[in-house]
This record gives sequence, C-alpha cells and structure tokens, in this order.
Amino acid sequence: MKKKLLSALLCTAMVATMAVGCGGGNSDSGNADSGSSSEATNDAGDDAEEVGDDGGESGSGTYAIVTKSAGNPFNEKTADGFQEVIEAAGGTAIVKHPEAPTADAQVSVIQSLISQGVDSICIAANDENALQAALEEAMDAGIKVCCEDSKTNPDSRQVFVNQAGVQEIGQALMDAVLDISGGEGQWAVLSATSQAANQNAWIDAMKEVMESDDKYSGLELVEVAYGDDEPQKSTDQTQALLAKYPDLKVICAPTTVGINAAAKVLQDEKSSVKLTGLGLPSEMAEYIGDDDDHSCPYMYLWNPIDLGRLGAYTSMALVDGTITGAEGDKFTAGDMGDYEIVAADDGGTEMILGAPFKFDADNIDEWKDVY
Repeated sequence: MKKKLLSALLCTAMVATMAVGCGGGNSDSGNADSGSSSEATNDAGDDAEEVGDDGGESGSGTYAIVTKSAGNPFNEKTADGFQEVIEAAGGTAIVKHPEAPTADAQVSVIQSLISQGVDSICIAANDENALQAALEEAMDAGIKVCCEDSKTNPDSRQVFVNQAGVQEIGQALMDAVLDISGGEGQWAVLSATSQAANQNAWIDAMKEVMESDDKYSGLELVEVAYGDDEPQKSTDQTQALLAKYPDLKVICAPTTVGINAAAKVLQDEKSSVKLTGLGLPSEMAEYIGDDDDHSCPYMYLWNPIDLGRLGAYTSMALVDGTITGAEGDKFTAGDMGDYEIVAADDGGTEMILGAPFKFDADNIDEWKDVY
C-alpha cells in the first residue's frame, strides 16, 4: 500500500514540477498572480474582462487559491497541486501569496479577486473570523468559496477541505509526545499564529486527549508559544522555551515552518529536548532520527500537493453545481476518487483528505524527494 501511495505521489510531484518548469507557477508575494499562459499576471481589476461567464462548465472558469503567506513551503506545494488540476481541466488558475500571514493581507487579496470577477476562491485562513465580511462579499457577488488547510467560520465558506480529522491529528500528536517523553515531564507547543484555526483546533484536541486518560497524567504542558509561521520568530520562540524551561523534554510544533526552525535550533545546540509535530519530509530529513544526533524522532503530515488538488476539484464542483457544500453532497475528485461532504465540528461542513502519515528514520529517505 505504501509503495502504491508513494508511486502516486511521485507522479503528482513530477506533474507539478513540469507545470512550474513551463512557467505555470511561482511563489511571488503580494498581489502577484500565478496563472496559466492565457492570463497576464496583472494586479486587481486589470484582467477582469478576461474572466468570462463560462464558469458553469467544469474547469472552464477562473479559480483562485489564496495561501497564508509568501515563503511558506507547505502552502507553495498546495498551490502547485491546485494549479495543476485547474489547468489540466482547461481553466485559469490564479495563485495569491499574501505578503504577510495576517487577516488584513488576505482581505486585500480577496477584494482584488472580487474586482477581477473570479469564479471561485479557495483560501487557507489566517484568522477564522476576520475574513467573514470580505468572503461574504465574495459569495454575494456569486463567487464560490471554500477553504483548505486552515478553516474560516461556517458563515464565511461553503465547505472546508480538511487535510485530516482534528481528533485524529490531536491523538497522533499527543501519543507522540507521550512516547518521546517517556510518559512524563514538561512539554511545550510551538504554534503558528494565535488566530490560526487549524492550529488552535489541533492544540485543543491534544489537550482534550491529555485530560481524557490517566496515562497522560505525568505530562505537564508548560506553554503554547507562537512563531507566527515566520522562520526567525519560530527560532526565537524555540530558544526562549529552552531558556525558560530547563527541564523541558519535548516540543510539539504542528506547523511546517515552526517544526523546521525548532529542529535546527535543537540539533545545532545538541539539546536533549526532542521534537515532534507536522513537517515537510524534504525540509526535515536531516533532523529525523531516534538517536542523540537528531532532534526529531518522528513527525506526521499529509500530502500538501493532494490537498491543493482536492481544493481545486472542490472549487470546480462548486462552480459547476455538482455540489453546494451541503452535508451529504458527493462528487468524484478526478483520480483521487469519491468524496462526501460531512458535518464539521463548528456547525459547517467539511470533507477530509485522509489520516496523518508518520515519517520516521525508516521511511524519511524515500519521502524526502517527493515533497
């Protein structure tokens, strides 16, 4: 099964690389558009006339993805997958990387996309509630809205493309902390921003797991620190945790930027503190190992390329009317298979890409070149 999945991911990564090689993608910041060759990369409003009224046919419209910020490797891979699917279907993909990981930066991008008259927006939210006014304006204008990676509140979306179930992620990470710590001692969380809905949900799930069973009673969560998904701030926060808690045993970073920064600090300083969380294999390979020379015994993640691909298929299905985002809606996401929309914990709806996957010393070398 693992070889089959690896083969599929390798094929996906190759296609995404080919698309980038042909000039189909970039990781520009701000309001720079990354689209197919049929669309000029202009700022808001300049290319509105190029967006036709043909969004009713699957793939024939203009579909936007808004990431959390420029320079986020996970988001860039997600955008690659999104763009690959849209362009293969004959549509125009617009990739927007905001200049900063803030709600204000995303609001500016959303308003730009409304002016352009895009058919859909798929967004990884920097704040669960602060985007509501802008996204409601988009939906009032007839633009279909879904979110991926990090959700908005239910009033700001039609459906959430969730990478994995919140409880499954919380359980996996909490059990990793229990295992790596030896079942007792101090541990800390290094998160992204304090408003990131996905981070907060996973952290809450970890706390619930810890409180639900006496086997976690020997663990003490001393702090949730915030690196804001910025490498330098995440580095500073890691160093602060080490200085503040000399008896710290484990740091859990459920963010790809945070875990990469923390891994380097711990390994460079030859710290006895160990690390787990959610990371990209390509960035974390040198830190994975169950010995004193490596800072991270193991970690988890899912395929960001497939997350972007599912976001694209969802966007097209919303635009062509195959789904509305209601619970019970079903559709086929190309070669990814069939998906059903289910109720989400926040009162909205979601679909789930799959369960988190464990990366350790035994398999990291075969995954590091995939993504």
